[in-house]
Amino acid sequence: MKLTNEANMTIPTLSTDTQTPQTEYVYFEGKMTPFNEATLSLRNPAFLYGTSLFEGIRGYWLPETQQISIFRMREHYQRLLNNSRLFYMTPELNLQDLCDITVELIQKNAMASDIYIRPTLYISGETIAPTLSIASEFCVWTKPLGEYLPLDKGLNVCVSTWRRVPDNAIPARAKAGGAYMNTALAVTDARKMGFDDAIFLTDAGNVSEGSAMNLFLIKDGQLITPGKTEDILEGITRDSIITLAKNELGMPTVERTIDRTELYLADEAFFCGTGAQVAPITSIDNRPIGNGHPGSWTTKIQKLYFDTVKNKLPQYHHWCTLVQL
Repeated sequence: MKLTNEANMTIPTLSTDTQTPQTEYVYFEGKMTPFNEATLSLRNPAFLYGTSLFEGIRGYWLPETQQISIFRMREHYQRLLNNSRLFYMTPELNLQDLCDITVELIQKNAMASDIYIRPTLYISGETIAPTLSIASEFCVWTKPLGEYLPLDKGLNVCVSTWRRVPDNAIPARAKAGGAYMNTALAVTDARKMGFDDAIFLTDAGNVSEGSAMNLFLIKDGQLITPGKTEDILEGITRDSIITLAKNELGMPTVERTIDRTELYLADEAFFCGTGAQVAPITSIDNRPIGNGHPGSWTTKIQKLYFDTVKNKLPQYHHWCTLVQL
């Protein structure tokens, strides 16, 4: 896509987080709808109580082929369908339907940039009762998105005073809309104190994850990450990192309980997720991690990840859905 200025000079469309495409559609209430026509009532319970379930998916622009590479779309939608059973909002659409709708939407919006894809299941209709026992709807929208967190300089993070919402309150293994008030509290407090982001502990005081991303430590050449029972999202990027590190770097991952003090003694640390991608951590609670710079293993994993999501590694082509614009 190109824009032409008044002097008839051709300039590239900027690939930024704030760019609005000339024509933008969303999938809403069963059809492709112009963005400004997709509206919810103020009495909608998803707005009132956060009764929604969502996924975050990335698509990477491949300028050489004029394609978008959607990373692990099927796995994201399968997680959405699996977790929807927890919230009584399983959609009538099946896995292939959800994938087909997303591809059609990307082609219709034709954003020639890295993009973010946000599918959501939400309780529809109007009610003042906080309930999940009424009809649900599915929608999905896209927007250009670059870096969510800095990827080169390293993050200065803190351990949050807020604890991760426990599985017996709101399951963190599902991306439930209402649970992200927990994230908002941790991130806002961290940034007001001068940190880039935060790390949650569980109610038991064990390391859980970042504010909205999974966490890895590296110690003595070994990847370590909290187990699935530590109130974490069962991250698809997390699973990708575990697979890539083992297959390509010969580095197995240990999933186990992690004490808070292990954070400070790690050789390297990084966040990972759809938004975060692979973001090095160089300081925790004002204590330098390793030498205070992004570590060599983290840098290798980061490069491997980006080669994978941009469809450069044949052995992982099955993780990428290519959409021709």
